[in-house]
Formats: sequence, structure tokens, C-alpha cells
Amino acid sequence: MADADPKIDRGAAADTVVISPPPGTMIETPVKRRAWLRPLLMVSVPLLLIAIAGYFWLTAGRFVSTDNAYIQQDKVSVSSDVGGRIVQINARENQPVKAGDLLFQIDPDPYRIALAQANAAIATARVQVSTLATDSGGAAADISSAKADIALAQATYDRQAALMKQGFTTRASFDAAAQQVAAAKARLATANASAAKARTQVGSGTDGSGVPAAVQAAMVQRDKAALDLRRTSVYAPVSGTISQSDRLQVGQMMIVGLPAVSIVSNHPAWIEANFKETELNKMCVGQPAEVEFDAYNGLKLKGHVQSIGAGTGSEFSVLPAQNATGNWVKVTQRVPVRIAIDQPSKRPLIAGLSANVTVDVRSGHC
Repeated sequence: MADADPKIDRGAAADTVVISPPPGTMIETPVKRRAWLRPLLMVSVPLLLIAIAGYFWLTAGRFVSTDNAYIQQDKVSVSSDVGGRIVQINARENQPVKAGDLLFQIDPDPYRIALAQANAAIATARVQVSTLATDSGGAAADISSAKADIALAQATYDRQAALMKQGFTTRASFDAAAQQVAAAKARLATANASAAKARTQVGSGTDGSGVPAAVQAAMVQRDKAALDLRRTSVYAPVSGTISQSDRLQVGQMMIVGLPAVSIVSNHPAWIEANFKETELNKMCVGQPAEVEFDAYNGLKLKGHVQSIGAGTGSEFSVLPAQNATGNWVKVTQRVPVRIAIDQPSKRPLIAGLSANVTVDVRSGHC
């Protein structure tokens, strides 16, 4: 049989009818594979894997990063040094202010009255000093009179003593003369005490200014009243942006020392990155860092490690952990690391925004 016989007469092919496909029919021809593709893949894939492995080997342990990081800025809480009712407000939420700008005004009328009273007290003190100066002059006259009385009494006593020796006077007259001397000396002592008291009250204050002490005390009260009057106007201590101003309302009573408004300072912002304690082994001040922000996709800023915290976050918490119990479980602590930003940002760095920090711990020498 021809099908079973591998040796077929090739000449019989001449009698075979060749059927051609209809015109327009596509004939599929086998595509030859590129001979160079397989060797290229066999070489390039291992090289790529080796390169990736080498990169990870070279950079392993070089960087430490954390997403527990936030933008920080200086915040100043402004309060009033005097109490009173708020009559004027110049600060509103998110309003930029400069140092020295008026924020709000407390009713100054009670403090103007207190200043007027202090000025009146100064005038009263000066009148009292003048009166005491007059009394001091009168005390000097009393001293002179007392000295004259002593001289007269002493002369009378001496005569009585001489007559007593000769027996021409009585014991009663002699004793009366002695009593007159003692009374005159007592009046002199009283006059000296009164004069000393007047000189002390008229004398100057402790600073040697020559101002009587009573007047000086009244002037101090006047200075305090004037200071309180100036403090009814509350000014911005720093430049920045107003925040938490909802507590400022016209007519509200201001309590001394109670924060009324906050100012977020214009000073450069920094990043507080909370790294795990196991990541601080090779970290030191001055190492370069890169900061990314969740709010601004694609924004990257260069910085450096400015300082490393002196305590963990839990150490300064309101309720620190008490680990001296039988239920103690070791928890990895986090240490705040301050990252200074070395380049200006195109976007505003709002306090509290989340950030991602990566530190190159192989740079620098710890």
C-alpha cells in the first residue's frame, strides 16, 4: 500500500492535481522566531536581579524613616495682664499680624480713675510732708524752749542748794527746785523725739533721690496705675497668624492670665519625627534628612537632624506608664527627633500636618 510504504514514487506527483485557493484568500506562512531574543533574556534577567540585590545590599541600613512625624511651629498664647470688659477687637481668625499690632482693648475708664486717684494721693502726700516740715520747725523751737527751761531750773536748783547748806531755805523749796530741773529735762527729751520723728517722716526714700518717703510711695502707686492703664491695650508680642480667636467677644469679661487668643509665629517651621528607639543606634545631630508631606503630593524638602529628644513620648505624657507590675509588656518606645528644614517650601507649612521623614544615618560621625 502506498500509505504504508515510506518509499513513494516521486514521479507520481506529476499526475497530482494542485488545487489553488480562491483569489483574495490570505495564506498563513510560519513566522521565524528571533534567534537573539532568548539569549538576551537569559543574560539580562539575571543581571537585573543581581543589580537589584546589590542595590539593596549597599543601601541596607543606610536610611531610617518614619511616618509618625508632624509639622511644628512656635505658638504664643496671648492673655491680658489686667481684668476688665472687652470694648474693642482688632484680631480675627487666620488674620496675619505683626509684632506690636493692637489685638484687643479692655475698658480703660476704671484704670483712668485709678490713675487720677494716684495723682491725688501724691498731692496729699506732699501736703502731709509740708505739714511735717512745719512740725519739725516747731519741734526745734520746743527744743530751744526746753533747754532754756532746763537752764533756769538748774540755776534755781543751785541757789536752793546753796541756801540749803546755810540753812536759809526749806527742804520743800529745795525739792521743788530739783523737780523743776527733772521736768525741764523731760520736756527736752520729748521735744527731741518729736523733732526726730518729723525729720524721719520728711526724709527721702531709700534710693537717695531726695524725695520724701511718703511722696515716693504715692508716686509708686501712680506708676502702677499708669502701667495698668497701658495694659488695657493688648498688642501682638510676635508676628504670625491669629488662631483660636473665638474667645474674643466685645462685652466679654477678660480674666487676668486666661489665654484669650493664640498666634502661630512666622518663625521657620520644623518637623517633630517620632522614631522608634531601635532606630536611634546610628542617628546623630547633623545627618541629612528628606521630608515628604501627606497634604502635598510630590513635595520633598531637604533638612537635617537638629536635635534628639531627652526623653520618650510616654515619659512626658500626662499619665506615664507604670511598668512595675506583674502585667508588664515591653513596648517599643518612640523618641521625638527635631528635623530642621533647610530649604524654602513652595506650599504653606501648616502646623500639625503629617509628614514622612527619611534620615541618612550613614552620613556624619556620631
